[in-house]
Amino acid sequence: MDEFLHITFQAFPLPLLFLVILLAILALGKAADVLVDEAVSLSLRWGVPKMIIGATLVSLGTTLPEVSVSVISSLEGNPGIALGNAVGSIICDTGLILGIAILISPPSIDRRLVNRQGWIQVGAGFLLFFAAIPWFDLNSTFTLGGRITQATGIFFLFLLGLYIYFSIRWSRSKPGELEEGIDDTTDVDDSSAIIVIIKLLIAIGVVIISSQILIPAVEITAKTLYIPDAIIGATLVAFGTSLPELVTAIQASRRGHSELAMGNIIGADILNVLFVSGASAAVTANGLEAPVNFFQFYFPAMLLVLIIFRVGIFASKDTIKRPIGVILLVIYVLATVAGYFFK
Repeated sequence: MDEFLHITFQAFPLPLLFLVILLAILALGKAADVLVDEAVSLSLRWGVPKMIIGATLVSLGTTLPEVSVSVISSLEGNPGIALGNAVGSIICDTGLILGIAILISPPSIDRRLVNRQGWIQVGAGFLLFFAAIPWFDLNSTFTLGGRITQATGIFFLFLLGLYIYFSIRWSRSKPGELEEGIDDTTDVDDSSAIIVIIKLLIAIGVVIISSQILIPAVEITAKTLYIPDAIIGATLVAFGTSLPELVTAIQASRRGHSELAMGNIIGADILNVLFVSGASAAVTANGLEAPVNFFQFYFPAMLLVLIIFRVGIFASKDTIKRPIGVILLVIYVLATVAGYFFK
């Protein structure tokens, strides 16, 4: 689809490209609004905290672009792109997107949920790093790199199932509190809950499709305006697959549901390890190659941004402070710039 859109948009005049970009942005915004509303509705209907809905159902939907890109890359013989997409998305999600969400609306903290999901988030990052290390020949780590085997990928998918199951089970042990300003007095039958799920899935689909249309349209427009490829790569392509998380996080934060945004990012980080890396490694006999530069830079950058977020949670009381968002954004910018020296 991406190649088809690139070829199609190259034939468009500049005014038509601007119209496509405008319509895609409008569709993204509207779909994100619906996604947030329906996710909050499910949270109230099921008695599940919004953070858990964000960390499971919403994250599964917004992570689909990363999964599709990575799995296709693996099947086409480009496993390095698959792993790079997963690791890069964690850096982007936690540094850029979560940083922006905190700046817009500092989220309240339910320490029981944030600590549980947050430690799983950090643990998943370290799990990915340890899984890639060539344990039988540690000396080759910085000369030949490592590999995530197919068996490890299948194990990651097994852990994914456990993560979703226990996240929902844990949330039921202490039902989420009802949010102010939302009418919770109406009895809801099962059929209306199904309609909410359908609307949520449709909204996720529109977000993903709009993102896939927006990125090539903007890229072709930038090239038409003679914007350098390096700038295009550093801005558009770098976080293209994370656009659904970005739009959802911004809309959720603007509408006062910042804990949904935080849950979405924490869940997306976990899914980038267990779902994106797991599925990509599982579909190829050779698994995913982890080049030397991942151990020199990308894995350390990923772990650093995850640890900084955990420190920020630890240092916060009831609300994550805006300076934490600033620090996360600064780390993302530095990591993006430094990444060009470790290609």
